[in-house]
Amino acid sequence: MAAVQSGMGEGVEEKDIKTEPASDGFGNNNANDGRLVSTSPGSNAPAASNKPVAGGPPEDQQTLLAVLQFLRKNKLTESVEILRREAGLPEDDLDPNGADSSGAGTGGAAGSVDSDAGDASSLLTRVTVSSSAAAQAPTKAAAGEDQPDVSVVLSAYSQQGDPALYEVYYSSLKRFIETVLDCHRAELSQVFYPLFVHMYLELVYNNHENEAKAFFEKFSGDQECYYEDDLRVLSSLTKKEHMRGNETLLDFRTSKFVLRISRDSYQLLKRHLQERQNNQIWNIIQEHLYIDIFDGMPRSKSQIDAMSGSLAGEAKREANKAKVYYGLLKEPEIELPLDDEDEEAENEEGKPKKKKPKKDSMGSKSKKQDPNAPSQSRIPLPELKDSDKLDKIMYMKEATKRIRLGPDNLPSICFYSFLNAYQGLTAVDFTDDSSLIAGGFADSTVRVWSVTPKKLRKVKSAADLNLIDKESDDVLERIMDEKTASESKILYGHSGPVYGISFSPDRNYLLSSSEDGTVRLWSLQTFTCLVGYKGHNYPVWDTHFSPHGYYFVSGGHDRVARLWATDHYQPLRMFSGHLADITCTRFHPNSNYLATGSSDRTIRLWDVLNGNCVRIFTGHKGPIHALAFSPNGKFLASGATDGRVLLWDIGHGLMVGELKGHTDTIYSLRFSRDGEILASGSMDNTVRLWDAMKAFDDLETDDFTAATGHIHLQDNSQELLLGTYLTKSTPVIHLHFTRRNLLLAAGAYNP
Repeated sequence: MAAVQSGMGEGVEEKDIKTEPASDGFGNNNANDGRLVSTSPGSNAPAASNKPVAGGPPEDQQTLLAVLQFLRKNKLTESVEILRREAGLPEDDLDPNGADSSGAGTGGAAGSVDSDAGDASSLLTRVTVSSSAAAQAPTKAAAGEDQPDVSVVLSAYSQQGDPALYEVYYSSLKRFIETVLDCHRAELSQVFYPLFVHMYLELVYNNHENEAKAFFEKFSGDQECYYEDDLRVLSSLTKKEHMRGNETLLDFRTSKFVLRISRDSYQLLKRHLQERQNNQIWNIIQEHLYIDIFDGMPRSKSQIDAMSGSLAGEAKREANKAKVYYGLLKEPEIELPLDDEDEEAENEEGKPKKKKPKKDSMGSKSKKQDPNAPSQSRIPLPELKDSDKLDKIMYMKEATKRIRLGPDNLPSICFYSFLNAYQGLTAVDFTDDSSLIAGGFADSTVRVWSVTPKKLRKVKSAADLNLIDKESDDVLERIMDEKTASESKILYGHSGPVYGISFSPDRNYLLSSSEDGTVRLWSLQTFTCLVGYKGHNYPVWDTHFSPHGYYFVSGGHDRVARLWATDHYQPLRMFSGHLADITCTRFHPNSNYLATGSSDRTIRLWDVLNGNCVRIFTGHKGPIHALAFSPNGKFLASGATDGRVLLWDIGHGLMVGELKGHTDTIYSLRFSRDGEILASGSMDNTVRLWDAMKAFDDLETDDFTAATGHIHLQDNSQELLLGTYLTKSTPVIHLHFTRRNLLLAAGAYNP
């Protein structure tokens, strides 16, 4: 659980970023489209001569003109004459104001040098775009480079037109979009927000404070409500000095805002901008937007709203095309010995016949190899120890007694309230067998409780262990020191609030992540810290053990998730791509993938094997704080500050459901052991139960839907809601289904 604090330092992640200098609209969409060669609206600069350099393309002429202009500015007249003669350029080509894009034929709408941006350095910036970059479509993202220098990032805003005309441009586009056919209006309205942001930043960067303020006040109210927080940050950037080192600005500038638009709508927009010669807006679309064009019918307002809301727009369709092996690994063959009670029950009532299908239908522990499962050796997993095999047997025995849940058979809920938790409870976790509960606190401690009559004991000292008969059957019991038995233990070591905790599957270890930037591994045999993993430079909001143990993931304010192994000091993988804090992490049931939720309002699925991002899910309107995979590995549920639970089909990479009902941040999500019920816990002091089987059974994920992303979400939250359970005054920060499907919930009482 991470109440993400802003301003925790300027964490800048290592991600692929496009850093080429801005052009004033060299890019084009289709090579055979009509081309517009004109000066920018509001610019008095005459068009340059169109004579090409002898034997060279138009781009070469532009570069030469820029160099000549630079030499002339520095009064190097002899060099100017020599270069001019060798290039065969006439005198009139050296007019400082005549350096418009004579190579405009390479662009869909070539921009011109504005009257107030005719200096040589500005021109040099404009002509250094390579001809290949100039000819590429705006829907083609450039390959990323290293983290850009802030000054390079900001220089994109140095070319601008008449500041007084910004309102005119924006109003003109707004009027046009409001008058187009309804089927296109919803799609084209998506461009309002990114255009508004970049036009405002351009005005601020070029010191037009009054115009920027007027522009913001006039149009900020038109933006979608889910951008309120971003606009609040933007409104504080009123001077050029404010922009340097600002993370939010770097996000807006370095990540192309992705819009998914049908081809018909896109052509409509392009034609309008070219007819109006509105280069200022066209340049921003070319430079800062990635338009993902699809063939087919335009999407409706509800379809667009369902997918929009993230910091960088929607996910590109290509981002969700990679093959994901979401199936479960084959379980090891372990014979289940029958107890006397079981044999009697079998003889008397013949129940196992009913129990066997129940065990298979769990989906979580199948004996057959799933066709969608990764190979057993795809990633190295730890071998089962004897103690693990015993635990598996215990699990299988419990599973035979599991209650089959459904709409007519809801689980009982046991709530653990932390009373007088003045230390500030920030995270909770239960062991898989529900025998231990741990809490992370704001006073930097971790506390562990036993929730069974069995007390917590430490291992005896080395001297005492030497006296024990190691061959005895009860050696595991003998090594424990009865003098240390107590119901709870406190673990000291962190130097800041503990925001995430996770038990290992074998209950021998506990992970904790903290504001101090470390993840600590604690032994539950000695209740001491074994390792402090240092890799994050800022607070670590969450950590989670792999279902198979050994591996774990951490994520925090530095926007990079890290994969660790318990026996390595350094991370094995670093997952970079989020544009804001990583607030929650979760392993897939087969341990080959992990999901991260972020304050950038996206969820990413990462491949543990190669570190690739294989899915990007957008649709939440606030930071994501809860993730849960279904037991069969096919679906993912996510919860956020917007109070909505979204359901995702991992195989197709699509949103398949939306559950509305909570009125505050959702902090925990859990599927029942057989996947039929989804439980959600929220800061609104409620636990809600949803019919997951019905939500997933009604799906229609045909090829067309997967190809275009045209999802039709049914507004059936009330039909799927099975029950709402209110606490007196306790926010629900953790949920856990026991092996028999009893639901455990936890939170700190808030008087």
